[in-house]
Amino acid sequence: MIDYVSDKISLNNRDNHDEKRQGEAYAPFQNDTNQYAKKFFIESYGCAMNFADSEIVASILHKEGFGATKNENEADLIFINTCSIREKAEQTVRKRLTEFKKLKNKKKGLLVGVLGCMAERLKAKLLEEEKLVDIVVGPDAYRSLPTLVEEAGNGQKSVNVLLSREETYADISPVRMDSNGVTAFVSIMRGCNNMCSFCVVPFTRGRERSRPAASIVKECTDLFNEGYREVTLLGQNVDSYHFINEAENETITFAKLLEKVALISPLLRVRFSTSHPKDITDEVLYTIAKYDNVCNYIHLPVQSGSTRILQLMNRTYTREWYKAKVNRIKEIIPDCGISADIITGFCTEDEEDHQQTLSMMQFAQYDYSYMFYYSERPGTLAQKRYEDDVPLEIKKRRLQEVVSVQNELSLQSNQKDIGKTFNILIEGDSKKSDTDWMGRSSQGKVFVFPKGEQPFKKGDYVLVKALDCTQGTMLGEITK
Repeated sequence: MIDYVSDKISLNNRDNHDEKRQGEAYAPFQNDTNQYAKKFFIESYGCAMNFADSEIVASILHKEGFGATKNENEADLIFINTCSIREKAEQTVRKRLTEFKKLKNKKKGLLVGVLGCMAERLKAKLLEEEKLVDIVVGPDAYRSLPTLVEEAGNGQKSVNVLLSREETYADISPVRMDSNGVTAFVSIMRGCNNMCSFCVVPFTRGRERSRPAASIVKECTDLFNEGYREVTLLGQNVDSYHFINEAENETITFAKLLEKVALISPLLRVRFSTSHPKDITDEVLYTIAKYDNVCNYIHLPVQSGSTRILQLMNRTYTREWYKAKVNRIKEIIPDCGISADIITGFCTEDEEDHQQTLSMMQFAQYDYSYMFYYSERPGTLAQKRYEDDVPLEIKKRRLQEVVSVQNELSLQSNQKDIGKTFNILIEGDSKKSDTDWMGRSSQGKVFVFPKGEQPFKKGDYVLVKALDCTQGTMLGEITK
């Protein structure tokens, strides 16, 4: 499962400074409405894959004569790219759709559509019962957008939520949305074959299929040539990436793909998200260790520290197995940053299970985590098999205890780095002061440091010595 931020308590240490904030309005950074007669506005919620999908949609709309706008009041076409992973995420989207409906009543001809996971799950309600939208498009049907927009413009309700076993959008060059010009998402696969009992993704995004490796390498190369200096390879489970290049009789695993992208240039940093603990291999770990430009950071969702709960979640590993994987990561990549997803209050979870989660956090020493309490999602295996029997107040109390532990771990992790020097990629100005730069280390930690008199710019690498820290940010200075 890929990183989800909307509707979680997140201790991602990028939260205060990252250029790409998930769960917020996400319109193109460049307002190009002057070049186009028609205008579109996209707002995205949920995981990084949704944001990458919005860039695919923007590319398709550009070719149909729509220009991007950051102002929803200017738009002729509004899309919300939705997330179904949490109930609150859906509630947020419904609230926005209600607001857009009011705007639609004022502006003749305005079309409103829903993309992504909610589109597949709630198409009937959104179109017919609540009459909030004109267009509903699932994650595998974005190529049909031109036809659907035309149909909606003629007064028809337009829907395409069919799932595909082949679609990867490999031939579409994304329009980079809200870009800082330094970092970019690159989708390498779609769908998920893991049937975690709490997760709706396999039902909304379909089965796994891997994008051709050559198209991934080309996109990353093009990004580097355009001035980007970091790519994040995206998939629901990147370690399941598997592509057969029949022309050269070559089987490309994720480790081999990671190497191909790393070899584009030593100046191109490579990140990836997300790994499933059962699938990440020693080959991947050795590849990370081999190449300095493959970041020493792994997001390794644990979900629970209890073997009993992990079995109910259908995570296919045990507590001890996960601990062994953490040990292996630290053995091969000693300075690797590790983060996790954690769910509290899953079905039948008791205090012993909860304490095992807290002790797992202490064992793994996570640099940061994405944490949330369990909410039942319709259609999932957990909803069909188990009773959601942990009271809400207990879920919230356990979540707060998890957050408190992570607060301590994040601060301790940052304090250990004080006095050390790191190679930092400058991503832009600090959000708090344009006299400071913001960038990240290989381990994903945010650094803020004075610009001084040195002639650096976004996209440059600089050596920064950590002088102080907060729970979420390293404070440093450029070394001579």
